[in-house]
Amino acid sequence: MAFGQGVSIGAPTAGSTISPGTNITVEVDRPDTLTGSTEVAIIIGFTSCVGFTESQCPPPASLIGSVLYNGPYDPEFHTDVTPTKLAPYQNFSVMIPTTTSKGPAQLSVTHFSLVGAGPFPLLQSLNVSLIVQ
Repeated sequence: MAFGQGVSIGAPTAGSTISPGTNITVEVDRPDTLTGSTEVAIIIGFTSCVGFTESQCPPPASLIGSVLYNGPYDPEFHTDVTPTKLAPYQNFSVMIPTTTSKGPAQLSVTHFSLVGAGPFPLLQSLNVSLIVQ
């Protein structure tokens, strides 16, 4: 995999507590790279883990859950960043479904881009575990 073109979830952090019906900011980071790439899209999904065996959510590649965002991804450098945030990123404000059960949950980001001169497709599925209160 071309890790330089991959993304990571900068926020929320694992173990963060959220509430149904509230907006949260999802920060999607992409390290700077010398290899050319074209961002195609991302999907931000949300799944309550309540009801799954031992409250374990399935892998994000097999279940996105409720789609909170589906569209373009355009990470940019920001001038108002701390030294730890030098990579390009984009923030998305999404609403946690009002019907979400209290307990463990999973926020997922599915990222699609085209990499290199060929180009070749890069598809990534990431997740962060959250607690719904």
